[in-house]
Amino acid sequence: MLTNEGLSDNYSVSSAATENDEAGSRPHPGAQKTMDAHHLDYRGKRSHPITATDIQNADYIITMDDYNISDLKEMIPQDQWDKLHLCMDIVPGKKGVNIVDPWYTHRFEDTYQMLDQALPLWLKYMQDHHNSKREGSASFDSE
Repeated sequence: MLTNEGLSDNYSVSSAATENDEAGSRPHPGAQKTMDAHHLDYRGKRSHPITATDIQNADYIITMDDYNISDLKEMIPQDQWDKLHLCMDIVPGKKGVNIVDPWYTHRFEDTYQMLDQALPLWLKYMQDHHNSKREGSASFDSE
């Protein structure tokens, strides 16, 4: 999305897990199939846990569900909780809606569609709330 919009030099995006159990793993085969269907490049992608540096550098930490927000609140100081956001909260009428982890449901296309609905709105929000010359950073938690 950033590349298509010519914004890849303005933002840094990372997907990280709140747990270590899948660290080093390639994307789930169901996720790979969905990414292939939507022409998304996942070569070289491996699961990794969010780090203190990720948290410190992020302007936004966008999570898929309340469970991740709860985990992150245990990891980071309370004065940084304002960085935490539920992904679907930006979509009108979807505040509080969780994106169910497709690892368990195997509904990878549903997850893709929800992210495809929300992430462009997050990008617009970031563009509207940050000087375009200032680099923004976001961590999109997917685990």
